Amino acid sequence: MKAEYDLSQMKSRRNPYASKLKKSVTIRLGEDVVSYFKDMADEAGIPYQSLINLYLRDCIRQHRTIDISWQSNQT
Repeated sequence: MKAEYDLSQMKSRRNPYASKLKKSVTIRLGEDVVSYFKDMADEAGIPYQSLINLYLRDCIRQHRTIDISWQSNQT
């Protein structure tokens, strides 16, 4: 193996899978939610957006669902 390689003549090309890796979305989150994940991300040493992505991916793997039931105000 060479000690050094000359890559100056190498042509670059786009990763054909890059567009399938992540998709940019806009989402509104509560300040408390963002703060919670930012604090956890600081402790873990990773970006908070990556931490949110990991959490949501875990929800997918665990087949978690949410039960939203609105309680009526009957008095």
